[in-house]
Amino acid sequence: MTNRFWRLDAHPHGNDFASAFSLQNEDVPTAGPGQVVIKNDYLSMDAGTRMWITPRTDGYQPPLPLGSKMVGLCLGRITQSQAEGFAVGDLVRCFGQWADYAVVSPAESGLMKLDEDVADVRQHFGALGMNAWTAWAGLVEVAKIQPGETVLISAAAGATGSLACQIARNLGCKVIGIAGGPDKCRFLVEELGVDLAIDYKSDDVEAELAKVEGGINAYFDNVGGPILDAVLPNMAHYGRIALCGLVATYDKDNATAGPARFDQILMRRLTISGFFIPDFLERGTDFLPQLRKWLDEGKLVMHFDETKGLEHTLDAYSRMLTGRNIGKVVVDVRT
Repeated sequence: MTNRFWRLDAHPHGNDFASAFSLQNEDVPTAGPGQVVIKNDYLSMDAGTRMWITPRTDGYQPPLPLGSKMVGLCLGRITQSQAEGFAVGDLVRCFGQWADYAVVSPAESGLMKLDEDVADVRQHFGALGMNAWTAWAGLVEVAKIQPGETVLISAAAGATGSLACQIARNLGCKVIGIAGGPDKCRFLVEELGVDLAIDYKSDDVEAELAKVEGGINAYFDNVGGPILDAVLPNMAHYGRIALCGLVATYDKDNATAGPARFDQILMRRLTISGFFIPDFLERGTDFLPQLRKWLDEGKLVMHFDETKGLEHTLDAYSRMLTGRNIGKVVVDVRT
């Protein structure tokens, strides 16, 4: 038996991933002391990993060394274990390798045993996963949204954004989503129940937000860039911004994030807080009871954009980073 894995050979320019990665083969790895081997079933495609494959050293974690296996969230079953508390056959999620088999240490990878009483195990990447934890933490812990407030979410048709829309709705807020294209905007209104969807590809975002009575109380920002500049003058006084991602700049080698409308932070007495889900990993299980309740009640849904085959991982990764997806992008690597 062999193990296929994606190796990072060079730092990609823009979204040219084919020249930066190569699919390699090796023997199936063996678990060392304190390690487990996982037969991956699904890989999660997440925008935050784009920062890991740049030479930047000022990010929230060091970049991956060239020549190493690409890392991301994995979901599968343990096939070998030398780690206390984890047994062969356990369904688990962790930060492992883009590979048929991942070998990890529990503490370093965030290895977590998963509830198997879920109709679709992919929900451990969705409504019960770290995208949902991120959405909850950003809205409740960072932006501190309250019932009746107006909440704005960018990249609203993506994995984290679509969950944030639903969580804000479930908590009694008026929800506005920004997404690209009429299909995504229809999805937000008809399937997720947002109050207003703005198409940044065809609408004047700043002009549309200027029509919102009372302004935006809380903004969950996944993108930064020009959209953030359009939002700032339309925030309500003492508004809060939870800055989760800067996807507008991830494909640019020497881009700065702005904002150009920095003066509005003072003029409107705004609070902007950056956060990453690793800040809340230890508390993630605290969020699960409410998320599971909403999932079971049909109040929290996730649309999956699935690609089959480890060999097609780069296609899925590009789809996610260029916004050609609705919902959560996953790769089915079962063989």
